[in-house]
Amino acid sequence: MAKVFIDGEVGTTGLQIRERLLRRADISLISLSEADRKNAEARKAAFAEADIGILCLPDVASKEAVALCQGLDVRLIDASTAYRVDPNWVFGFPELTAGHATKIANAKYVSNPGCWSTCALALLRPLVERGLLPADYPLSIFGVSGYTGGGKSMIAEYETGDLTGSFFYAGKQHHKHVPEITVHAGLATNPMMFPTVGDYAQGMVVQIPLHLSLLPGLNVSQMRVAYVDHYKGARFVKLRSSDDLPDREYPQRLNGTNMLELQVLGDASSGRVTLCATLDNLGKGASGAAVQNMNLMLGLDEGTGL
Repeated sequence: MAKVFIDGEVGTTGLQIRERLLRRADISLISLSEADRKNAEARKAAFAEADIGILCLPDVASKEAVALCQGLDVRLIDASTAYRVDPNWVFGFPELTAGHATKIANAKYVSNPGCWSTCALALLRPLVERGLLPADYPLSIFGVSGYTGGGKSMIAEYETGDLTGSFFYAGKQHHKHVPEITVHAGLATNPMMFPTVGDYAQGMVVQIPLHLSLLPGLNVSQMRVAYVDHYKGARFVKLRSSDDLPDREYPQRLNGTNMLELQVLGDASSGRVTLCATLDNLGKGASGAAVQNMNLMLGLDEGTGL
């Protein structure tokens, strides 16, 4: 039985991970009392006992936790943005490219991706890797996510009624997921991002428009083939059939799952294509991804508990 300590288990992502792991007979959860959750010595003792430590903390606190673990045998999964472009950490998107799941399985340190970057990378990496999309193409990324992506404070604002409706943010182009998208997609320039928080709890759709006139030789068929090839054998990332593409896409459609579904919308006659990705921002976009990575690191079937 593997021992797991979730540092920050009362946060949004931590609670979701805990809920998934409590249902499993193969995992023993190490928990601290409320009084000890901020006690450095108690946390260090918990990490020392654990096989896997999962950090569900703000960036600064996450770095402090990693420092606590120096010299310990515990392996770490970090859900913050602190280490997502750190070369000493393995980026925790198993489907990123061929062989990447094995890197995660063998890693001591794994950085869980953000929900926005998971969607964007799933759409961009296969095209850039195959030379179908130039690394310096001027990309714009649009999307909407449920308010649970904003953590406990935003959830409280919506649930108390202090905040209503949807809103656009990060217009100054400093979205925290841009660096990991740029690095792990293999881009030469940062994409523009236009994220929106929707007036609903969870679920996410991300869209990336492409002008075929700026991409000579690229067509919808090539893109679909690239996705099918890239995600062949992947359990949790699928390309939606061209015969099953809706006029509307609902962000909540995959809620409660660890699935990530892709679509290629548009055709040669319009000269415009929209790449689309849908997931549960608390599932494959956060806690589900952490559990998938944990399974790989423990040598288990990656879908256990998902």
